[in-house]
This record gives sequence, structure tokens and C-alpha cells, in this order.
Amino acid sequence: MGTTTPPRTLAEALRARGDESLAGLLRARPDLLNPVPNDITQLATRAGTRASVVRALEHLDRFALQTAEALAVAPDPAPYDTLLSLLTGDGLDDGEQRDDMGAAITAALPGALATLREQALVWGEDDRLRLVRTARELLAPSPQHPSPTGLGPTVAEATAGMSPGRLQEILAATDLPATHDPVSAVAALSALFTDRTRMAELLDTAPVEALSVLDRLVWGPPYGEVTPNPTPPVKWLRDRGLLLPVSTRTVVLPREAALHLRAGRAHRVPEPAPPAVAAAAERDPQAVDRAAAGQAFTALSTIEELLKLWDGGGPTILRAGGLSVRELKRAATALDVSEPIAAFWIELAYGAGLLASDGETDERYAPTPASDEWLDLPAEDRWTHLATAWLAGTRTPGLVGGQDAKGRALSALGPELDRSAAPDVRRRVLTLFAELPPGTAPEAETLLRRLRWERPLRGSAPAAEGSDLRSRLALWTLNEAELLGITGRGALSAQARALLDEGEQTAAALLSPLLPDPLDHVLLQADLTAVAPGPLERPLADMLSVLADVESKGGATVYRFTPGSVRRALDAGQAAADLHAFLAAHSRTPVPQPLSYLIDDVARRHGHLRIGAASAYVRCDDEAVLNEILADRRSTGLRLRRLAPTVLAAQTDPGSLLEALRDMGYAPAAESAEGDVLITRAGARRTPPRTPPAPVPEGPPTPDDTLLGAAVRAIRAGDTAATVARKEPTDGPTSTGPAGTLPRTTPAETLATVQAAAMTGSTVWIGYVNADGAASQRVIAPVRVEGGFVTAYDHTADEVRTYPLHRITGVAELAEDGTA
Repeated sequence: MGTTTPPRTLAEALRARGDESLAGLLRARPDLLNPVPNDITQLATRAGTRASVVRALEHLDRFALQTAEALAVAPDPAPYDTLLSLLTGDGLDDGEQRDDMGAAITAALPGALATLREQALVWGEDDRLRLVRTARELLAPSPQHPSPTGLGPTVAEATAGMSPGRLQEILAATDLPATHDPVSAVAALSALFTDRTRMAELLDTAPVEALSVLDRLVWGPPYGEVTPNPTPPVKWLRDRGLLLPVSTRTVVLPREAALHLRAGRAHRVPEPAPPAVAAAAERDPQAVDRAAAGQAFTALSTIEELLKLWDGGGPTILRAGGLSVRELKRAATALDVSEPIAAFWIELAYGAGLLASDGETDERYAPTPASDEWLDLPAEDRWTHLATAWLAGTRTPGLVGGQDAKGRALSALGPELDRSAAPDVRRRVLTLFAELPPGTAPEAETLLRRLRWERPLRGSAPAAEGSDLRSRLALWTLNEAELLGITGRGALSAQARALLDEGEQTAAALLSPLLPDPLDHVLLQADLTAVAPGPLERPLADMLSVLADVESKGGATVYRFTPGSVRRALDAGQAAADLHAFLAAHSRTPVPQPLSYLIDDVARRHGHLRIGAASAYVRCDDEAVLNEILADRRSTGLRLRRLAPTVLAAQTDPGSLLEALRDMGYAPAAESAEGDVLITRAGARRTPPRTPPAPVPEGPPTPDDTLLGAAVRAIRAGDTAATVARKEPTDGPTSTGPAGTLPRTTPAETLATVQAAAMTGSTVWIGYVNADGAASQRVIAPVRVEGGFVTAYDHTADEVRTYPLHRITGVAELAEDGTA
């Protein structure tokens, strides 16, 4: 084989890659696929655009980014040894550079360089490494954009435009030979600053105060302000070119001088290896699993309580969207949690598709039809549904209570809570948990350091949130994972590990034995309470929540029976006999006599008064009761008057009248226009079918292998069509034009050429204009030509297609050495 010519451009470097390498580039930078580039040249151009390069840099780990930053301040092109020296130093810094760090950098650099090459940020052989121009512009130093390395411009860049006389003065002050050639003067000064021995001798003559000035500038920022009459130390440095003017009041430490002072290092602290995640505590894995399962059960109970709370129609939606502060406080009080935790549960239910807007004119939040299906699932399946929705969701409840970039408050369920980085951070945090031994709780600070190394911050977060959004997401993940039962006592549970690695079914199977079985009974007590020693079966829990009020929650739930709660059950259509039978069937203890008396007493008075709509009226067969109501001063605001011995009329609506009389101690019942008692069942208000909110992607989705393979074939074929050698026409008014333009031939020549190619099985190059007027060039192998159409294998699309001959602008045969 002959020698390989080094690539001269990024396009040539990409063209020399194999299909697997090109697929790796498209997988790492999926934005390059939208749309699929026509050829390699277009792929290289797109890979060098500013937006694409910024996205690629933001996805580099710390050391890969430091490698790119070192290349940005290295000569272009830079040999591998120069790059290595910028990262390790020259070893002449009085032992500050440790041997183990140098060995670690030497071992890690090939991998970092391979990552940069794979993502088309660096190209060229090891003796001529080139950082793509856009990346160099982003990372190279300038007064408006200091380099991340803290280095300033080179001597040549800093002295551009400086007068020859001033250069001569600097040469004289540094004892360099005088020259009238500015280029030679700059070269001589650069050589001085890069010569370790001569530079050391020069600094030995510097005043101590001048060295102090250099110490403040050496690790950046390299710019400083000076007065029109600088101090003697600054004047000494300026006279010898160690500080070069940028403007009338600004000077800069040139890069060559700074590298000498840094012992050749581009970074103060290179980080070739990711920091280890330290263990904060080691716990019994079984205890971790049990604690996580207990919290998972609490999470399910809380979501069920929230759905029940909004079952009859939840709070109204703000005009700008979301939940008001007052409604959030109300929900937090009902759930007996703090407002941030209430926001988390509400957002979790919303993200899982269990809550949504009902879409009515008076728009409110309410449970969705999917919530009923969720409630019918086994407990372990309900938990995996919640955990999966949390992992994939971009809703970020930790932002609730903060402000957006315009200073507006962020509300729960509001439209501004999506953060595309949230799913990636959550999964990465849990993956780091999973890398530790079972039962090990990590130190939060070391976890954050690891995340920052894997994705260094480059100001990608909104300005109002600061630049450390990923760290905040990680801290929120730790808290939310504990609330949800993903972790227990700070360590990852076995069921969560299974959810990450094996899927929902395996996770549910591991969680199921750890959850308490639903009970079909309660323990009634003489003090009008019932104790549920564990979770109740859903029909029992639903009925008991209507018949009694929850007094306390925990391992056991205590329900209290009151006249109001019994009346609520009667309003829902239950008779006293039904309630007695229900309690007798589900109590492991005898029904206490006081409870039986309470039910009978409320039932005896329930419905004795009837309220209907006239404006409103009160009807009762006992005139004495109506007389008592009229005599009660509390009824004055109702403006009651007697219409008949058993009927009173009121100047208020039936609902208000019903509540007012109940507050006065009566037990009225509402009736219909036909005189029947109205039954008010526990609300079952549901939204129309709703899909859960779709996560907001952080960028283009990662393409699958099928799409990558098709894209690579299309790019290769388009590149072949654009660069393949073609035979020049020998006669006639035909023209192939320069490379990359559409061929032009007459219809007769087009027909003759494709017919000949079909007979010989050869490949030709055509120009084609589709029905939308879009022109393209293709390489095809004609199979059949008839009826004004040519059927051919299209190398560009990797399939057999049929083309109308009248849409072919021209055809050219491929040169012998251009065929595949």
C-alpha cells in the first residue's frame, strides 16, 4: 500500500473515516442529522457551525474540555508532544508537578484526544493536531472573552500594530540584538520568553514588587489596568515586554511569559481522572430496601389522598397557568406536608398523567380517567408507574417559589417548570448510586464533584438560575428519590437498581413482598374512632373515608366518627341499616353502642327538614321545628317567612340555606323538584382523557442504529455523487460543469446514456429535479428504461427507484477510476 496523504481539511478527515466512525460522530452529535447532510462537505460545514460546536463542547467531560482548551492556546497545528507538555508542564517547576499527575495525564490524553476526534472537534495526525476553527475562537483568549485557561494573547498578537520604535525599546531593555524588521523583533522577544534559562536570568533582575504583579496575573485573568504614570515595578515590566499594552489603560501578560511562570502548564489543576464518589455511610442492604419500601408506600398513600382531595374538582387555574400560592398552601395543609414537598407530589401526579386541566370555561385541575386505572393496579405497579414518570419527566418542582429570567414567580403546575437536563441528571445520579456497593450512601459533595467533572459548567443554564443548575438538579434528585422510595436511608434500594437495569416488572416483583398487604377490617373503639392497622382494601377505604374523618396517619390510621361524617354518608345515599351492616362486617371488634346510637340519632333527624328551590324553601311536617327555626336569631340573615304551616320560604339559594341550617345544628336534606331526597355521592369529577405532559428534550434525540446506518449510506452516496470522477463529453453541447454542479445533457443524449448503462450494468451520475423543484445529484445504476421512466438502483437512497426522464437535467458516465 502507498503512503496516506494527511488530510488538509476537516472534510477530508471525515471522508477518510469508516462508516462506524461516522456513525459514532452522528450519535455523539445528533444535531448534525437535522436534516441529513447531502455529503461529507456539508457534514463538515455543519460540524463547524457555532451552535453545534457549543453544544458539543458542553457535553465534554472535564479533561476532554481541558485538552481542547490547551489546543486553543497551542500553535496551530500542534504536535502531540506540545499538547502533552501544555497539560503536564515542562517538569522544571521545582518539583511542584508531581510524577503521578504527569503519568495520569499521559495515560488519559489519548482517550481525551480520541473523544475530540470522534466528535469532529479535532482532526489531523498526531504531528499536526488541529482544533476546529470555531472551537478555537470560542476557547482562545481575547479581551472580550478570556480563555478558560487564564492565558492571554501571544507576543505576536499583543504587539500587532505596535510601532517599530517601541519594539526597539523593548529589545534594548532586554539586551536583545536590535533589528529594524518588526517580524524579527517579535520573533526574538517570543524566543526570549520561551527560553527557560534566559527568562530565568531576566526575572532574577526584576524587583520583588514586579514579581508580585506577575503572580497576580499568571493564572488569570491576564489583563490589568495601569495609570498614565505607572509605578516603578509596572514600568519595569512594561519596558521589557512582560506587560504589553492592549489599550491606553490596559496591559496584558503575554502567553509565552505566562507559560514560563506556570512551568509550561495551561491549567493550574489538570483533572485527567474523574473524582471518586466517597461513601458517607454503609448500611444493611435489607434495611435500606425496607426503608425505601416504607417510603414508597407513603408516596402511594399521599398521591391517593391528593387525588381524593381534588376528586370533586380541584383548584382553579391561574390566568398565567399553574396553581396559586393559596391553593398550594391548602393542599400542603391537607396532605400534612410542607409546601415544597406538596409541590413535588402535585407535580409528580401531573407528570404521571393522574392530574390535568379539565378544559372547562372555569378551568380547574381534576383527576384524569387514567387515575382510576392507576388506583386499580397493585401497589407495586402503581409505584413503578410513578418512579418511571419521575425519571423521564422534565418537570422540576424544586423551582417552585423561585423566579424566572423576567422576575416572575414560578408556580406549581406552571408552564415554566420544564428543564430538559432533569432526566439526564436524575438518571446519572442514580447510576452513580448504583456503582457503589449495595447499602452504601454516598457523600453529596463528592457526588456533585463527579457530576461537575463529567459535565463542566459553561453557562448553559438560564441567567436567573445561575450557572449551577445541574448541581441544583442533583440535590433535588437526592431529596425526591428519598421521598419517592427510590432510596432508603440515603442508599439505593434493590428495587430501584432493578428499575434502572432490568425494567418495571423486575422492580415490581422485588418491591411486592416488602409492601404490607391490604386489610379488609378495622378495629372499632368506644370513643367513636376506628383504627386501621395497615392499608385498607380500596372499597373499604373509600367507604370509610365518607363515613368518618381521618384523625391521624402513620403506621396505623385513626378515623373518627362525627355527626357531620355520618350525615355525609347518609347524603351519599346510605341508610342507617346499611351503615350498621357495613361496620359489623368490617370490624374485628364489636360495634360500640355509642357509635350505633350516633348513627341512629343522625339518621332519625336526617331529612326531617327538606330544602328545595323556589328561591329556596324549607319543608317540614313538624310545625314546632319550623317555629323553632323562625325564633332562632341566627336565621335572621336568611329572611325566612312562613308560606304554610309546614313550609318556609327564604331569600337565598338552596345550597346556602342548607349549609346555614346545618351550622345551626339541624340535619336538613336537599330535595328535587319531584320531592325526592337528592343523593350527593362522593365526587367523581374527571377531566376528559389526557396524555401525560411530554418531556421537553434537551436536544435532538439520539438516533437509533437503523437511522444512523441509513444516514451514513446517504451521506456516502451523496459524497460519491459530488466528488466522483466523471467522463468529459466528447462531442455535442453537453456539459458536466465543475464538481458539485448538475450535469446538463439534451433529452436524446440522456435517453441514450441511461439505455447504454442499463444494457452494460454500469453506474452513471445524474442531475434530478423533483416535483417540488428541489435539485439534487445522484449516482444510479439503471436497470430498465421504458415509457419515459428509468428504473435504477439509487446509491444515494440505497434503494431501487423510478425517475421520470423529463426531470433528469443531464447524465454523465463515471470515470474508470471513479467507480465503486
